[in-house]
Amino acid sequence: MLHEAGAPPVPSDLAALAPGVWSAGLSRDADGSLALRGTPLAALGRAYGTPALLLDEADVRARMSAWREAFAGADVYYAGKAFLCLAMARWVAEEGLGLDVCTGGELELAVRAGFDPARITMHGNNKSDAELARALELEVGRIVVDSSDEIERLAMLTAGSGRRQRVLVRATVGVEAHTHEFVATAHEDQKFGFSVSSGSAEQAVAAVLAVPGLELVGIHSHIGSQIFDTSAFEVSAHRVLDLLARIRDVHGLALPEVDLGGGLGIAYVAGDDPMTPAQIATRLRSIVEREAAGHSLPLPRLTVEPGRAVIGPAVLTLYEVGTVKPLDLDGGLRRTYVSVDGGMSDNVRTALYDADYTCTLANRASDAAPTLTRVVGKHCESGDIVVRDAWLPADVRPGDLLAVAATGAYCRSMASNYNFLPRPPVVSVAADGSHRLLVRRETTDDLLATDLG
Repeated sequence: MLHEAGAPPVPSDLAALAPGVWSAGLSRDADGSLALRGTPLAALGRAYGTPALLLDEADVRARMSAWREAFAGADVYYAGKAFLCLAMARWVAEEGLGLDVCTGGELELAVRAGFDPARITMHGNNKSDAELARALELEVGRIVVDSSDEIERLAMLTAGSGRRQRVLVRATVGVEAHTHEFVATAHEDQKFGFSVSSGSAEQAVAAVLAVPGLELVGIHSHIGSQIFDTSAFEVSAHRVLDLLARIRDVHGLALPEVDLGGGLGIAYVAGDDPMTPAQIATRLRSIVEREAAGHSLPLPRLTVEPGRAVIGPAVLTLYEVGTVKPLDLDGGLRRTYVSVDGGMSDNVRTALYDADYTCTLANRASDAAPTLTRVVGKHCESGDIVVRDAWLPADVRPGDLLAVAATGAYCRSMASNYNFLPRPPVVSVAADGSHRLLVRRETTDDLLATDLG
């Protein structure tokens, strides 16, 4: 059965790399094989095995720099949930960005990487007492409070401490972002934040202001992920600034910060047209400035939280083809199922979000006609799909290498050991083509280490 959107159009040139989808350092050699910063992907496959996530370090750093420069005078915090490891945390620090974490594990990784806690924001809808205590101990820069229970926990944990923890209240602004329902986070019927329309956000503000150990510095709003325009941010900013005006009128307090979250989309397939950081910055600044002026508020300091937009396009996943199975479908259509040596254990997004991806033959050129292909994994699930509809050369065969674009965000970080498959390594390729392991491949011993028999 075809994907409900229909088969993708047959590309005019299978050798062409869709612009904006792949990392800046990817190219084709004269023999038609792919190379990252001049190093053949086939060589990286031999060195590190497959599947493997190959990270273009220069591209990651350039994207961080672009966000920092576009939002000069504002704050940019990298959303670590997209992908985080020790090296990534250090790059974030070196490029002058802050860091968002949402669990104790992410917080400890940041600390181990030497990240300044003052540049860390702690998120999460169900932070434990231990996580909150550790964040307070480290003196993280901000905690985003997400529930009345959490305010009560912080009140107890800060009592008698002699210091005040800066917090933001997460407001649910009732915006329906144009994205998948599982990554839309600002509508009323979901687990995050305090509703603005019901009045619970104002109640949370009053509760925070009543706690001596907490300093309310702003309002946080995050409307979803993989968003391609700023219209929803305009509605969100209007409602957040309206809330700030009511806080001023009731409590005589002009909050100095507004965090509009992240969620800006990237190109996964040809035709996706994401905005640049400069375009996003111009529009978000304009929205906040207009709304602040309209409410006669001092201009608050703006914070944004890109994650996917920093790491997503800078990584590709390299797979080896294991089996090739052509099938004749109704209507005279033929689809070829190409199985690779990974799958939903290293990229669950297709199964979870019906995500689309771009893939191409990586180890050689081919003059064979394109054939409608479904790239699938090796797991015992019919939903184990990596790329639902793609056109690959009809002569694709076992042993070939396939590259899947834009797998930096939420692939390694959501990876699992389903069917006892070890999670793949993350390999960094530098601007000069040199390469090193950032995260090694798991082994069978790793998988069995916690099993006490």
